[in-house]
Amino acid sequence: MRFTRPTHLTDPTRATRPTRRVRTAGLGTATALLSLLACVPAASAADTASPHDKNKNHEVITLTGRLAEQSRFPVHPGGAAAQGDRTIFRSILFDKDGNQVGETGGICTTTRVDNDGAEACNVTYSLPGGQITVQGMVFGHLVPGPPPAFDNAITGGTGKYDRARGSIHAETTAPGERRFTITLEP
Repeated sequence: MRFTRPTHLTDPTRATRPTRRVRTAGLGTATALLSLLACVPAASAADTASPHDKNKNHEVITLTGRLAEQSRFPVHPGGAAAQGDRTIFRSILFDKDGNQVGETGGICTTTRVDNDGAEACNVTYSLPGGQITVQGMVFGHLVPGPPPAFDNAITGGTGKYDRARGSIHAETTAPGERRFTITLEP
């Protein structure tokens, strides 16, 4: 069997590709799928309980983080904030009694500079017995004043946090200080 190249690729007078017929059955299936997917958020929205109300069987760890080091690597040094700017940081973690219990280290990359900015972050929390890895977006980081509160997903861990899932809520409590509420799923 011999391969022949389609004429729209070899004939310079035919610059366009041949047209394809759209199958109406395929469109109907796609429309039905979109309709089904559109209903899912409506069903989920009916559940009005806050995420914190559902955490009765979850392990909750509350820590205070104090910024120890931070370096910024802008795309345009001395210029305006830009997509791709990076911030690398390390914080020391303390329990409710003020005892040092670990540290965090992470990197955030600016993904948007309009609408107060957004950045994608990857952070590791090193605690007694293992580490917890976290990933997520932080919105509004370019607004003057204290950094905004945010929630990120726990994506895994090591040691006693192996296969960890859950979330971390962070809120600024003082300059250079944040309260982290770590909610681990059972």
